[in-house]
Amino acid sequence: MRPLLFLSLVLPLISAGAKESDDLLWGAYRPGLYFGLRPQLPQSLMTGLLWFGVQDYQSFLKTRHACDQGDGLTGYSWTEYDAREGGTQVIEDTPNNVRLTTQLLKVPGGSHGGSWAARVKGEPIDQTKPSRISTIFYMGIDGLGSLDMETDEKENGLDGPVVYSGSAVQLDEFTIRIVDGPSNTYITEGQHSDAFRNRAGKTHFAGFRVSEGTIWRAKDHIASSILNYAKEAIAPYQDPEDPTRVPPDPSFTLQLPDEVLGGSRLHALQKSFDGPFQFDIFFESGSAKQKLTSEILDKGIDELSRSYNKRFDKVFPMPSNYKTDDVKSLKDFSKAITSNLIGGVGYFYGTSIVDRSFSYEWDKEDDDEDEDDVAKGPQLTEPRSLLTATPSRSFFPRGFYWDEGFHLLHLGQWDNDLSLDILKDWINLIDEDGWVAREQILGEEARSRVPQEFQTQVPFWANPPTLTMAVTAFIDRLEKSERGPTDEDLGLELDGLGLGDQAPFNQPLDHDIRTRYLEDPELALSYLKSIYKPLKRHYDWFRRTQRGQIKQYGRKARSRTEAYRWRGRSQEHVLTSGMDDYPRGPPHSGELHLDLISWMAFFTKTMQDIADFVGESDDAAAFAEIYKATLDNIEDLHWNEEEKMYCDANINDEEESYHVCDRGYLSLFPFLLGLLPSDSPHLKAILDLLYDPDHLWSPYGIRSLSASHPLFGQGENYWKGPIWVQMNFLALKSLYTKYATEEGPYQELSKQIYTELRKNIIDNVFKEYKRTGYVWEQYDALTGEGRRSHPFTGWTSLVTLILSEKY
Repeated sequence: MRPLLFLSLVLPLISAGAKESDDLLWGAYRPGLYFGLRPQLPQSLMTGLLWFGVQDYQSFLKTRHACDQGDGLTGYSWTEYDAREGGTQVIEDTPNNVRLTTQLLKVPGGSHGGSWAARVKGEPIDQTKPSRISTIFYMGIDGLGSLDMETDEKENGLDGPVVYSGSAVQLDEFTIRIVDGPSNTYITEGQHSDAFRNRAGKTHFAGFRVSEGTIWRAKDHIASSILNYAKEAIAPYQDPEDPTRVPPDPSFTLQLPDEVLGGSRLHALQKSFDGPFQFDIFFESGSAKQKLTSEILDKGIDELSRSYNKRFDKVFPMPSNYKTDDVKSLKDFSKAITSNLIGGVGYFYGTSIVDRSFSYEWDKEDDDEDEDDVAKGPQLTEPRSLLTATPSRSFFPRGFYWDEGFHLLHLGQWDNDLSLDILKDWINLIDEDGWVAREQILGEEARSRVPQEFQTQVPFWANPPTLTMAVTAFIDRLEKSERGPTDEDLGLELDGLGLGDQAPFNQPLDHDIRTRYLEDPELALSYLKSIYKPLKRHYDWFRRTQRGQIKQYGRKARSRTEAYRWRGRSQEHVLTSGMDDYPRGPPHSGELHLDLISWMAFFTKTMQDIADFVGESDDAAAFAEIYKATLDNIEDLHWNEEEKMYCDANINDEEESYHVCDRGYLSLFPFLLGLLPSDSPHLKAILDLLYDPDHLWSPYGIRSLSASHPLFGQGENYWKGPIWVQMNFLALKSLYTKYATEEGPYQELSKQIYTELRKNIIDNVFKEYKRTGYVWEQYDALTGEGRRSHPFTGWTSLVTLILSEKY
């Protein structure tokens, strides 16, 4: 059995029947909320937290629940979080003058995923100012099951612990207890306090009958109930002819009604505090038969923190070759972005919207067939489930295909087996044709956070196949785990980069449950075999649906098959490429895209590696031939000798092929994906472009578009200059693992660029985090300031890998 963080504390309470596979069942799998727990089950128990200030009535209109950039929070992040154990999140709500801390401790035991304990505590940010906060914790059964309040109802609220009993499919029976902290101060004083003396300082409650599948709308149900109660409570104090009359203190009227309707599926508990507060929630699985207490939670959280920090130092050590005056702050930053990435993993279940009939005019080809039996217009699919890391809890709380590959590089270093669970979920979404939607918007809750124009997915549209990066990273970890760390892994051959005193790469973590697939070759082989066929089907789908035209326009290339273009582009955007508004030529069925052919070369090499590993030798030989042909065609179709750069290709009015050359990320792709040999005659031109401050180089990272380009910073300015961390990560990875380490004419230049670029990225993202409290989706090309959605602890969290040099 795996070591437990607080084994000595709770061992007598844990049943011997605990299953290792259950330790990921529960988690903060509602990342779109500031604090929301649920199991990885389609229809089951869901919980959430709301709070609002009661210093005035207007604050109720700004109730906190779903992560929202408009809330104006100074910051919120899991500071320590492990998906198998739990962790701590700190939320700085400056407008309401409260620092909320939410803590989760998972307790294995029984046959249904174990139990858990959560703590919500608050304190004033500014001790000299009032901090009057009303909190509401809710829980609901979405599907078959029941949830009942066992504590006797009282019409004016409750004192002491509150107990609920329930049952749900695959959870069996359970209890939930909410227990107050030892020294809470409740709100009992305020305008007209005498009239509300019998209700002040109590825990208020409500039970709601709601339709199945609508627990996610708990805030709406709760807010409506509070407003209805408040209207009645305020009415006696309102007199339009007497403006001197003042309403009661909002804490006395903005309350739940203290009634539970028969057949309630959703329950809520409200507590209003004046100053510091704390309450604990205990979910006790009936099959575990253990009793959780606040003392166990105290000790468990302390031990979790100690163990987490010890493990973090081992997995992501602070490097000696990055100089800073504040090592502690840098480590806390690295921990926070790692923890928030893992705390941003969500479980989603539901239908999605697919339109199999949609096509832009330039996406149609002569051999495309219009099938009469294809349903016209958007259609709902069968419900599916997905465990996925989300790019941004506030802005993108859903699964994104091309983001996920980068997420899994980071997740895989911390928890190899969790990353494989997520990867397997994505693989399971691949349909019979080989397609998987680029955005996974599963269910009504997910769709509620997406503009309608982006909700529909089209089965001919792709996304960069970054999931292949997760596969190659796993194989790399597996091979290193089997042979043990070499001198190269230890960095002993990389002294020229200043990497010589790094900790061993990926040492086994004492038979950790997170590395079972690394410690058991048969298990690893079984996993790779299980994903090989669907991934090959996905690969074939790419080659079939994203094919480009060569002979139709007299293009000369060594291979007549390996050319690619993104389907689904509009006049101004190529959303499918991931680089939405990056300059491209006009839409044409004959255009060819450099980034896609580069991704396909990378995809092909991944398939070759897997085929070799699982013993599919004939496939491996075929992939090797395709890989060589693809590399040849990158040179033949996309290199422009006059411009000394790689370019897209398009078709002009005379039906002739020409290059579309816009200096930026696109120009770097054969380098970014490590496709060029270290002695390539084109490498120097690429490095010069990357390193030129008039084009892509900046003190903050590599820009997405040349500063000298006429469209730099224009229009939407999404990929027309701003700095993206994941693209800089690819550049650093290629430099570190290939061009700065392999002998070649540009090795020294590659070392120099690597060292400077790494420092620029770390310095700027860290600086902006300290300045704003967040990591950002992108960074300004001229000032380095964070831009757009935040917190963006999706691929921006790759800074932890850059810092610890885990490429």
